[in-house]
Amino acid sequence: MATVDSRRVGDGGGAGGTFQPYLDSLRQELQQSDPTLLSVALAVAAVLLTLVVWKFIWSRKSSQRAVLLVGLCDSGKTLLFVRLLTGHYRDTQTSITDSSAVYRVNNNRGNSLTLIDLPGHESLRLQFLERFKSSARAFVFVVDSASFQREVKDVAEFLYQVLLDSMGLKNTPSFLIACNKQDITMAKSAKLIQQQLEKELNTLRVTRSAAPSTLDSSSTVPAHLGKKGKEFEFSQLPVKVEFLECSAKGGRGDGGSADVQDLEKWLAKIA
Repeated sequence: MATVDSRRVGDGGGAGGTFQPYLDSLRQELQQSDPTLLSVALAVAAVLLTLVVWKFIWSRKSSQRAVLLVGLCDSGKTLLFVRLLTGHYRDTQTSITDSSAVYRVNNNRGNSLTLIDLPGHESLRLQFLERFKSSARAFVFVVDSASFQREVKDVAEFLYQVLLDSMGLKNTPSFLIACNKQDITMAKSAKLIQQQLEKELNTLRVTRSAAPSTLDSSSTVPAHLGKKGKEFEFSQLPVKVEFLECSAKGGRGDGGSADVQDLEKWLAKIA
């Protein structure tokens, strides 16, 4: 058996010797070729490599079609989910699990997204966020504009976590804060909600940074939001956070038309 093994190794060496003249010839041709021709060949190779990388990145982005509807309980996520899909009003109740459906966007490309409505209950929202965040093309964080003033701390705490998680993803998703229930008289405007959230997130950032970090050194999640030493603003984030006003219920009772046109336009833009 030792003789057979030695012969096989020798055969491999012979094969290597057989191809060596061809390798030497190729090397000489490259060395003797016209420098201009060689430059063109390298340029073409670089373009092809760029196209391959671009296609790989685009295919990964295209595979992420989920839009996650997140927010506190009673912010109107589920009714917004129903309105976008059907255009009709429906009585809803607090969700204890996720709901998903394909949504056809209003654009000329005929694209579709998968809307996923996640539970907003305090005991469930983080575990569902963890389960679905890696598939997110976009986050729609729904805020109850009418009860925002008394819920601002809870809204800011959950938003803080969602923003951190979104920035830790490989493909940074689009991010929208939908100020819902604008049909109610006491609803706060999107501009006011943005200003108060920035103040609350700044306070929360100071509190969190003073506490011992629970993140391991290999984590891709940033340790804090915004720029150190400056008052927090959404413009400091690597992800663009947009705000808009909407109303899933509508202004003329349960059967009234919903005000979700701006949200539909935003979904068409990010599809």
